[in-house]
Amino acid sequence: MRTLFVFLLAVHSMVIPVSIAAQHAENVFSYKLGLFEITLLSESQGQGNKNILIDATPEMLRKYAPEGSFPNATNAFFVKTPDTNILVDAGFGRNLFTNLQAIGITPEQVDVVLLTHMHGDHIGGMLRDGKPSFPHAEVYLAQPEHDYWLTNSRGEQAREVIAAYKNKLHLFQPLEAGEKATPLLAGIQGIAAYGHTPGHTAFLVESDNEKLLIWGDLTHAMAIQMPYPQVAVTYDVTPGDAIAYRKKLLEYTLKNKIPVAGMHIAFPGIGTIAKDPASEGYVFTPASYPK
Repeated sequence: MRTLFVFLLAVHSMVIPVSIAAQHAENVFSYKLGLFEITLLSESQGQGNKNILIDATPEMLRKYAPEGSFPNATNAFFVKTPDTNILVDAGFGRNLFTNLQAIGITPEQVDVVLLTHMHGDHIGGMLRDGKPSFPHAEVYLAQPEHDYWLTNSRGEQAREVIAAYKNKLHLFQPLEAGEKATPLLAGIQGIAAYGHTPGHTAFLVESDNEKLLIWGDLTHAMAIQMPYPQVAVTYDVTPGDAIAYRKKLLEYTLKNKIPVAGMHIAFPGIGTIAKDPASEGYVFTPASYPK
């Protein structure tokens, strides 16, 4: 068991106090965001292959992926508010329930599931034996994402999830970054991050004037896509849109000094963005914690 630590998370020249604790399970990493507690639930940590990258030059690979691979992960996030237990994505479902147990949460205690999109490594934990894993949860999904998978030839798993939760499914239209509107939930906005899939959504979480952007699959290869955000991956449905939204949200988080979290960012899955003086891109600094 690791103990509780408090440290300062630097955002550019600004320092934001953040309380971070490594929990009972190796794949769990929790921290405070205002009145909310947000916990990384890691399904896996590993290496991604350079072959998934589109338009990465030999020079880029030599500098940022010299072994032909880069750190990668599959993550979900749990957001505990004073009133609501919220799961953001459900991973493959391999370690998800063990990780939830490690933070004292049963599937029946999950009130809301927010889905960034409907690839298998994000909805794998939504069903067990064909039945809803989270029987009391309301599920939020972007309308364009829902519509895309209803007719996609490879959307069988997505359609099973949609059918299983049909009476608890809430469809919404994501906002553009910076757009003002009524929150999707108290303290949470769905932000358009299209391209990886047609309805791919990031979630902006805010509590007590602190913010975090859980950006889903905005990136898959941080080592490459931070200095060179113009590099797409083979999993992107429309690579051009994925690139455009990646650049847009990177600038948005940079300008507004918003920390970020991602489903394919290596442990601890959260950090800050700064301009990269060595390229036209960005530098990601992971949140640090004592060993």
